[in-house]
Parts: sequence; structure tokens; C-alpha cells
Amino acid sequence: MAKPTPRPTPTEQPFYDACAQHQLILQHCQGCGHVLFYPRTHCDQCQSEQLVWKEASGQGSIASYTVVRRGVSADFEAPYVIALIDLAEGPRMMSQIIETEPEALAVGLQVSVDFAAWSEDITLPVFRLHPALDANA
Repeated sequence: MAKPTPRPTPTEQPFYDACAQHQLILQHCQGCGHVLFYPRTHCDQCQSEQLVWKEASGQGSIASYTVVRRGVSADFEAPYVIALIDLAEGPRMMSQIIETEPEALAVGLQVSVDFAAWSEDITLPVFRLHPALDANA
């Protein structure tokens, strides 16, 4: 079983294009100011279709996480950490936390975005503990 690879829709394509350039972008509603993730055709708060892409800070905090100790296939090298990240801009994103021992993680710790090649064509955002915290780990 190979890793499932995202197949971006036209709505999602700008997000994946930015990830390929190591940029995290989020949609902002011009109608109500809400910041959205995952990419959508309209605001989930006010239904406006006036959405614009803006670069995100790439900062966030761990809302929850789990350590996967047995991957579903050899394509998923265990252990790895999947987390819900509360982005500084407001949305919550599910992603992987990399290059950190699971024992060093805790809800509330600050993280920064990085990017990892998922396949030949797809780069995804991943997170690591914020560099200022790495010195204390």
C-alpha cells in the first residue's frame, strides 16, 4: 500500500503551489475577515466567495497529538507524530511534527512550519518545535 497522494482541485491548487515554494498560505475572507483552512470556494462563516490568499506566519501551537508506532505500510516509517496545530492566524491544521522525540512533545508547545516532499509532485507543510524551545529540550 503506497502513501495516498493528494490530487489538488482547482480551489486547492494555489495552496499546493505555495507549499512547493516553501510558503504557507491561507485564505482570508474579504467579507468578514475570517481566516480559513482547508481551501474552500466560499467562507464557512459568512458564505462570501471573496477569498484571497495571504502568506501565513508559519507559527502555531500543538492542540493535540498522537504518536503512530505502527505505520499502515512500509511507506510510513514509524514512529511518527501527527498533530493538530492551532495556527497563529486562527485555523487548525492537521500535520506531522518532525525531528522531535515524542517524549519532548506536549499540548501547548510552540511550533514552526517546515516543508517536506510527500511525492515527486507534492510538498506538504510539516512542523517542528519552535527553534527557541529546541535549546531547552
